[in-house]
Amino acid sequence: MLTTLWLLLSFAVPVLGLYVSVRCPHGKQCQRALLSNNDIFLHCNSSGAQWHYFFLQDETNWYSHPPSVSNIEIMPEGSILIKSPLPSQTGIYNCRDKNGIQVVQYEIDFQDVSTLHITHRGLGQKPLQNETLSLGGKEIIFTYWEPWQDCNRCGKPGERKRLGYCYIQEPLEKPLPCWFYLGDARLWSSRMRPEMQVEACNVQCKTSDGTDVTFDNFELSEESGSAWLTCPLGSIYRPIVWEANNTPLTWQGQLSGQDVTTILDPSNGGRQLQVFQPAIYTCFVQQELIARFNPRPGLDVLEILQREETGQQSEAGQARQGKADTVFKGLKLMLLVGTILGLLGVLLKLFRPSRSKRSNRTLLVK
Repeated sequence: MLTTLWLLLSFAVPVLGLYVSVRCPHGKQCQRALLSNNDIFLHCNSSGAQWHYFFLQDETNWYSHPPSVSNIEIMPEGSILIKSPLPSQTGIYNCRDKNGIQVVQYEIDFQDVSTLHITHRGLGQKPLQNETLSLGGKEIIFTYWEPWQDCNRCGKPGERKRLGYCYIQEPLEKPLPCWFYLGDARLWSSRMRPEMQVEACNVQCKTSDGTDVTFDNFELSEESGSAWLTCPLGSIYRPIVWEANNTPLTWQGQLSGQDVTTILDPSNGGRQLQVFQPAIYTCFVQQELIARFNPRPGLDVLEILQREETGQQSEAGQARQGKADTVFKGLKLMLLVGTILGLLGVLLKLFRPSRSKRSNRTLLVK
């Protein structure tokens, strides 16, 4: 049973980076719960570091050299990036330097984000209550809450959220993340799930150096009638807010059923947004504008101009062809008339007697 719990473990997000990172003091063991399907960066400040992974569920060992786990990438400075971690990757992540000396060890419980329980204080919704692990048992299942994240807007009404993780505690013992407590046991309870709680907030704006803004276009799928938009730098571990034509899209509106034209994806804290209507959508991360998405027009302007030019050329060609056909038809008609007149002239010469012959015939009759 792993019992080491280091409260010094914390998220390191001093500035907006590509990934949310977790740090642990040098030479220490740090244990905590995180959410599956959300990228995480585990720090190990040792060039040439070697990692050893032990997954509790199937009790398997993996090593970073050679790379053996497809969604784990080791960085040049020694840290690792875990992309879309799976609940089955709950386990121990041990980093050693090139001499084999332990630098840091993480004991991570990746709790299944698909079972996330979401509540909003403004709607009177309550978080999960404490329960016992088994009937008559003394182990208590409870939610360990992270601190509230920053308000997702400033200078105007916004929302903030906090994440909660499933923990189990025995009497007189330190609490453990649920699946670290269970290990390879196949026990399951509907209470054993992570949580996200949201509430309204309103804070003053702080000065910021700003960041690069991404501009992109989108179009609704003909099959689903919707489109998925992804906010760069967004994460469930960071405050995010989307706006549609400058109107904020809130968790309260979604959970109450008022907003039906968009869906904030709970599994990534709203990093992804499903939209069903054309509009100008913008996303903010930690109160900074990060991206703007414009609806793509049906036809590009250049394409329209090219089509118009092609159509004009086609019409001009057809007009020239029509004039040529008219002249050609006129020539054929004139040729036909001339031929007929010539034939008539020949026939007249053949069948019309001359005056001398007619006078001779007259004389003979007398």
